[in-house]
Amino acid sequence: MDLIIRRATVRGYPKPVDIAIDGGQIVRIAPRVDSQAETEIDAAGRLVTESFANPHLHLCKVYTLQMMDEVALKNYHGEGMGKAMSAIELAARVKEQYNRAWIIRNVRRAVAQAAIYGNTHIRAFADVDRKARLEGVLALIQAREEFKGIVDLQVVAFAQDGIVREPGAAELVRQAMEAGADVVGGIPWIEYTEADEQQHIDVIFALAAQFDKPVSMLVDDAGDPGLRTLEKMAVKAIRQGWQGRVLAHHARAMSMYPKPYLQKVAALLKTAQMGVVTDPHTGPLHARVRELLEEGVLVCLGQDDISDAYYPFGRNNMLEVAFLASHLLWMTTTGEMEQLYRMITVDAARAMGIANFGLQEGGAAHLVVLNAPNVLEALRYHQAPAVVVSHGKVVDTQAMEAVIRENQPD
Repeated sequence: MDLIIRRATVRGYPKPVDIAIDGGQIVRIAPRVDSQAETEIDAAGRLVTESFANPHLHLCKVYTLQMMDEVALKNYHGEGMGKAMSAIELAARVKEQYNRAWIIRNVRRAVAQAAIYGNTHIRAFADVDRKARLEGVLALIQAREEFKGIVDLQVVAFAQDGIVREPGAAELVRQAMEAGADVVGGIPWIEYTEADEQQHIDVIFALAAQFDKPVSMLVDDAGDPGLRTLEKMAVKAIRQGWQGRVLAHHARAMSMYPKPYLQKVAALLKTAQMGVVTDPHTGPLHARVRELLEEGVLVCLGQDDISDAYYPFGRNNMLEVAFLASHLLWMTTTGEMEQLYRMITVDAARAMGIANFGLQEGGAAHLVVLNAPNVLEALRYHQAPAVVVSHGKVVDTQAMEAVIRENQPD
């Protein structure tokens, strides 16, 4: 065997077990594995789970808050999120300075931090427009190769400033896909009219069909109950046959939807096999997680931002994200904490289309040995794991700390 984790507490098993890993897969889970391995780890009764997955991070923007004032931050977090669109327009100013040389340094710091915190899979957004050009997306593609086998990046070519209102954006997204981006990204609610919103969605889905790629869209991210791009996206996915390959992010306007309409949208989401990523810690409104879960919709948590124009904190620690969500959503019972834990592990991986993700025999060996005996303590302290395993290999966290030091700003 390549690796055996011994005396591991695993949810669903009454007593500690050994986990045997070979060739990047979990090959045996048993009270005692008699085989030997090149590397053996004694979990000593600590909780071992799947590693963490982050389905939403604006990775090209990490650590850019210090490059601008806080006006965009105030607008985005203002009462009722009525100035959310103004916040996006203000935040766009930083992209006039976009250069792959400094972006990649910030990206390395954030991705190395993800590795330390056991976050082995990230859907990473890069703005693509006339200001950002392809600088961000090329930096993320570079990072994807640098961290291959440690942190898997799904690079999203993201039309942050619109498709219709930003001439040339569609062509830049196409160029980003040709350069190697993994996901086509849009934000239809930012367009000026409902017809333009639909055109935005149609263009993004056409590019997805052309390159045979999944779709991620930020929808209805403002305090306006009249926003309906979540519904439009789900209908388009169904009509194009893109079920299971679409992911909606934010959907904050849902907090104001009447119950009958929310149920209609939930039915569409299930038919489209479309998950929702919510980030309640980055804005005063959020998707109605409890009701979506009750309706059987796939819901997961994302980090969203790290020290940029929309959120000043963040460190790619998904346990910290779940801890914050527990308070904001009032999900504090044992069952609800388990749900939150799934929302940063297996449900997030499912939403991202990651194959064979799960702590079971035959599953891919993406695991964490936590510094905690159970989910409650893991959330309470949200500490970095004692050991991180990615693709069946132990992550060298000291090397990741060196990457962070080497890429500090000058």
